[in-house]
Amino acid sequence: MRTWRVFVAAVFVCMAQASLVAADEVAQLKEQLTEQSKLLGQMQEKLEQMEADQAKQKSLAAAQVAPVSEGTDELVLPEGLKWIENITWGGDLRYRHESIDDDTKSTDRDRHRIRARLKMKAKVNDEWDAIFRLASGSSDSPTSTNQTLGDSASDSFSSKEIWLDWAYADYHPACIEGLNVLLGKMGNPFYRVGKNQMIFDGDLSPEGAAATYEWDLSESTSVELAGGSYWVRERSTDADTSIFGAQGLVKHTFSDSHVLGGVSYYDFGNIEGQSLSGVSAKGNTLSNGVFANDYDILEAFGEYGFAVADMPVAVYGSYVNNTAASTSQDTGWLVGAKLNKAKKPGSWEASYNYRDVEADAVVGGINDSDFIGGGTDGRGHVFGFKYQVSKNVQAGVHYFLNEKNASSTEDDFRLLQVDLVLKF
Repeated sequence: MRTWRVFVAAVFVCMAQASLVAADEVAQLKEQLTEQSKLLGQMQEKLEQMEADQAKQKSLAAAQVAPVSEGTDELVLPEGLKWIENITWGGDLRYRHESIDDDTKSTDRDRHRIRARLKMKAKVNDEWDAIFRLASGSSDSPTSTNQTLGDSASDSFSSKEIWLDWAYADYHPACIEGLNVLLGKMGNPFYRVGKNQMIFDGDLSPEGAAATYEWDLSESTSVELAGGSYWVRERSTDADTSIFGAQGLVKHTFSDSHVLGGVSYYDFGNIEGQSLSGVSAKGNTLSNGVFANDYDILEAFGEYGFAVADMPVAVYGSYVNNTAASTSQDTGWLVGAKLNKAKKPGSWEASYNYRDVEADAVVGGINDSDFIGGGTDGRGHVFGFKYQVSKNVQAGVHYFLNEKNASSTEDDFRLLQVDLVLKF
């Protein structure tokens, strides 16, 4: 009996010890599980933070390139690239075939020519713009940006030249609406009815300062003023050759037509007795190889626009007189017309003008370089036709039926131009 009790007591003691051992292991296991739970919690927090950071970066990137509004493809630029919005580009490429029949030359001539121009306009601020244009051409011709294919004295397939054609500032103060002040080498700011080139070639880029001002007298009547002071030749030991110009015009619009009229005055300073390299005296009277006349040119011009069968029509005219000429060959005049407008694909435009430019009416080195082959002392017809092939692509043909040296030998001059122009 005593042995049985000892045995039971021993069993109970072992069970108690086993129970104590199990309890310690459970406690340790619970402690380990608690630590692991804490580690898992910390890892979860880090993962959530990383996901939040990634979402924030994606949101920021999307905001930088997101559309401005629904239904538009325009993008919002990052702040560091905002300056791109202040720059606009444009330009054109023209391919031309010319056929020339000139009685003063021993042979006829056919040539192919290209003209390439690239323009950049930068908005400096709300009142200032900077304009640059590069163009093909040559340094010795102020009236042409053409390059003749194959025209190389030394190398076939030679590279063509590119020049700085425009570089000017445009100041348009907010306090004087309609005023533009131009400084540098610029496009011609003076209005030319029918875009005629009797005084200035269309490719001429004068150098100096100019200003234009436009305002409305009423809802149907407007006024435009222009003035310019240009340097033709700067000299260190003699007075500069320059041009001072002033122009005013009035335009009145009716319900289906308009009428326009104006006057211009161009004073060439220190040109008499001078020779100007690059500005030839084609047709002008010379004395010992220099200009024999001064040139103070007064111009009167007018234009009438109306519609015929829903087609725009314009008739125009210009008359010039060199009030400083010492010869009787001091006047020039031009009349012309345009029918329709080549703008939308499939549309067309026809034009015509006739002019008579006496020898000393204008400076021959800067007027139309195509009419009579360039210069003065000529008269004749110019026929034109343009067709809009597609958006920004236009084909055209012009035919010049002229007489050069009109005051003496009256030599025939025939010029056919066929153009393909791509604009962008």
